[in-house]
This record gives sequence, C-alpha cells and structure tokens, in this order.
Amino acid sequence: MRHPPLLLALPFLLAGCDSLHRAALVATGYSSHQLCSATFVSKVDPESFFQEAIKPVGGPVAFLLNRRIDRERGEVSTTLAGLAESRAAYRGAEGCLVQAGAPPASPPARLPPPSPSLLPEIAGPAPVETTDPTIRAALDAAFTETAGEPQRGTKAIVVVHNGRVIAERYAPGYGVDTPVIGWSATKSVTNALLGILVRQGRLDMTAPAPITAWADPKDPRHAVTPDNLLRMNSGLDIGQSLTSSARDAFDPSAQMVFEERDMAGYAERFPLAFAPGTGWNYTNGNTLLLSRIVRDKTGGTAQGVLDFAHRELFDKLGMKQVTLELDATGTPIGSSHMLASPRDWAKFGLLYLDDGVAGGERLLPEGWVDYSARLTPLSGQYGYGAGFWTNRGDSEGARYRIAAGIPADAFMARGALGQYVIVIPSQKLVVARFGMAFNQRDDLDSVARIVRDVISTLPRS
Repeated sequence: MRHPPLLLALPFLLAGCDSLHRAALVATGYSSHQLCSATFVSKVDPESFFQEAIKPVGGPVAFLLNRRIDRERGEVSTTLAGLAESRAAYRGAEGCLVQAGAPPASPPARLPPPSPSLLPEIAGPAPVETTDPTIRAALDAAFTETAGEPQRGTKAIVVVHNGRVIAERYAPGYGVDTPVIGWSATKSVTNALLGILVRQGRLDMTAPAPITAWADPKDPRHAVTPDNLLRMNSGLDIGQSLTSSARDAFDPSAQMVFEERDMAGYAERFPLAFAPGTGWNYTNGNTLLLSRIVRDKTGGTAQGVLDFAHRELFDKLGMKQVTLELDATGTPIGSSHMLASPRDWAKFGLLYLDDGVAGGERLLPEGWVDYSARLTPLSGQYGYGAGFWTNRGDSEGARYRIAAGIPADAFMARGALGQYVIVIPSQKLVVARFGMAFNQRDDLDSVARIVRDVISTLPRS
C-alpha cells in the first residue's frame, strides 16, 4: 500500500519551477489537512500526531515544515522553507478543508438529526479486555515497538465475533470514541454509498458514468462505467495512489487531494492511458469521480450528500463518531478522508459480514457484497475487488495474505499506514486495526497474526 505523498528529496535549488511549487504545496497541504483533522476531529495531541504521522513522511525535510494551530479560529497553517504555504480550516460536520482557490459557496453543512440504529450496540462503554492468553499475546505484539525497527504505530484494534466485541485495545490518547482516519479504507465506504444508490434504482454501474464532461459518445472516456471506476480499470491517466517513491509529491493524484478545490473536476480532465477494462491502475481520481456521482445523485450539495450518508448508512449501522470530509464543492473525499471511531469502522465491516443487511433491513443490493469481493482481472499482483482488497480468486496478494493467516474468503477495506477492516464471513469475524505503520506491508503481518490467533481460539462449528 502506498503511504501518503512522500516529501523526500525535494530539489530545493529549483525553487522557481512550477512543478516544484506544486510538490511543495502537496507537502504543506498534507501537513495542514492532517494536523487539522487530528486536532479538531480526532482531538488527539497535535504535536504527538506530527511526530508519529507527518514527520516520518517528511523524512529529511520534515524539519522545514513550520506549522501553526489556531484553536480559536479552528485553523492549521503550514509553510515549507518559503516555497509554499497551506491553510486548513475546520468546518464542523464537513471535517477539515485545505483552502485552495475560491472558498465553498455555501456555509458548512450540518449533521442531520440522528436516526435510530438497526443494530444493537456491539459493546458497552468501556474497552473490552480479553481474558484469552493467545489473543492477549497477539495484541501485546501488535502494540509493541522494537528498537531499531520501523514504527508500527498501532493505535486501535477491535475484534468482533458474532456481532459482539470480544477484544479491543487502544494506545494512550485514543479510546472507543476517538475518530481515526481510514485513508483508502474510505474507498470501501464509497462502495457502500454507491450500492445504496443502485438498490434505490438511481444508478446503473454498467452504464456510461454520468459525467457531463464525458457525455459525447465520441469521447473515449464516454465508455467508462462506474464499475470501471470502482474496480480501478477505467484507464484514467491520473497518476497512481498505490506505491511509494520520492516522486509522489509530484504525482497528479496527490496534487488533486491536497491542492485542488474541485477534486473530481480536476480528475475528469485527464485522458485515458488504456481502454476501460483492459488494464489496472489504482488511483484516487477514480474514487473522487464516484464520490461526485454520489453527491450529484443526492441533491448536488454538501448538505444533501451528508444527509444521505448518515440517514441511509451511518445511522442505520449505529456509527456515531463519523466525519466524512468534503472538498470545496461538497464532494466527499471518498478516496481517503473519512474518520470514524474504531468501533464504527468495525460496525461498517459488519454490514458486509451480513451480506449488506442490517437488523433485517437490506441496505445493499442482493449480491453486492459478492460483487465487491470478486477479484478484478489484471489486479492479480495485489488482489483487488470493487472498492475492497480481496483474498478471493487467484492473486499474488491473496496468496501472501492467506499464507499469513487471513482466510481465503476474507476481503478488506484497507488504507495506507496500516488501516484495516477485515471481513471474514466463514468465521463471522471482523477485525479492525488502525495506526501509523511505517514498516513493511503496513504492518500486515502483525494484523494477520491477530486474525490467525483469534480464529485459533474460536469454537469449532
């Protein structure tokens, strides 16, 4: 999995170059946005967050990032060596927004009045301590840092079996109600919002994507469907959001998320690198376009999309600590920027564990979960479905995960730096892990050990 845009090896001697200025804006936009969300949404200590989540990304230039937090105004500003400055503002229910270009046309949206949950609570107010020595040892290992080794940075783990939390643990400063960022696990939430629209008859995943700029049948992009966008095989040539390199700050997909006020508007301008369905390229631009489709189908405003997401999904699952961040046009940053408590993320996993049904009510279309977990052709190195990573089908990624202890029927929402919501239907199990991992494979091996060890303790059916 790709880490957020790296700031390494910025060639400062080329400070007059426009491409360098844009790369520097990625650095300051990333820093200001993430610090803003940590301070005002998660409400964790911003200095600790900077040291654990931003400084490792900045590498040798992190010391050049100067940041200022204005709690009274709800703003964070960051500068980088005089090359760039970014400011992020907290907008309540909309989360944090990097100020880029014209401000939003409307005042911040408000959360709608909460609706009753369809599900019982998965645990009481206190963290659930496990008494099983095998699970306790796996949790101990997941939260242990080893001197000289890359940072594991585990902040929260929640294990749910048969709809109840059987074990959980939190790092100091985090708890059952602390919203944590999902990074690309947010793409799986976008999958759910699309599924609801499909069930309601408001979207066809196999028809040309309803993007006005591509409406001309002569435009090669007219052939792109929402399914192509969700499966990352649209062919859209807008960089990549998967692997790490020193050039990531120059990648258009990173510039889109941390510099552009209209992220989907930026993405829709890019041409195709290959015909839809004939290749595979994981890029946030695909999901940002889907996010705008969700916005447009739910009234075209920030208020409309938040009302829809909470009324039709979050409230019904009992997800109470959720912030789905938006860009300046009211489009969800559905590629990467939803924050929710670890238990809320686990509740989201339960919807997919139960085939899209919550409390007897079908939220997702029949067959949608299997569709989401079905392997996308040409993604075999990684094992990607439709908005989820998957162990189903033959892929190099699935083979590794299965060998590590995650069963063959599992699929997962997964984000950079070790965000996981692993759904294992055969075991009636959801395992959610969040943190700031800078080790190999985003701490996948540690997460797989938790899954493996938990399964070893479950009664045989």
